[in-house]
Amino acid sequence: MPVKIRLARHGRKRNAFYHIVVADSRSPRDGKYIERIGSYNPNTNPATIDLNFDKALTWLTDGAQPTDTARAILSYRGVMMKKHLLDGVKKGAFDEAEAEKRFQAWLTDKEAKVQSKVDGLAGKAADEAKEQLEREAKINSERAEAIAKKKSELAAEAEAANAPAVEEASEGEAAAEEPAAE
Repeated sequence: MPVKIRLARHGRKRNAFYHIVVADSRSPRDGKYIERIGSYNPNTNPATIDLNFDKALTWLTDGAQPTDTARAILSYRGVMMKKHLLDGVKKGAFDEAEAEKRFQAWLTDKEAKVQSKVDGLAGKAADEAKEQLEREAKINSERAEAIAKKKSELAAEAEAANAPAVEEASEGEAAAEEPAAE
């Protein structure tokens, strides 16, 4: 019975997430499986991978063959690297302590890369939010200036319209006062 490590699709349309499963290669994609060893959510940035490292390593050493996507996920999490180092120990290339030291060095380097990506995305989002606020503040100040200009123009027009009426009224009062004065 050939055993595969592969993905089983779950979730709704256009919002899939996957279970990482160990299954008989003859069973359907979302059908019966032997064991679930993790999950993969490609909808987040960076993708969320929850994997039982020890179970995955055990299945790989027992001969389970990962599919291409599952191999990429296992490689990303370091399971393939650990298997490679353990194979080197079996062949006598180096001892187990050296293999563990190399794996820890690789793991810290990988975590640093992932963290830098997360920080970069967070920084980029903060920069975009700051730029958006600056653009909105500029637009708001332009609108406020336009409103103030329009109000001053309306006030000037109203004042101009009232000025001749006031002058006419004062001329009419002056003419009415003159005959009364005589």
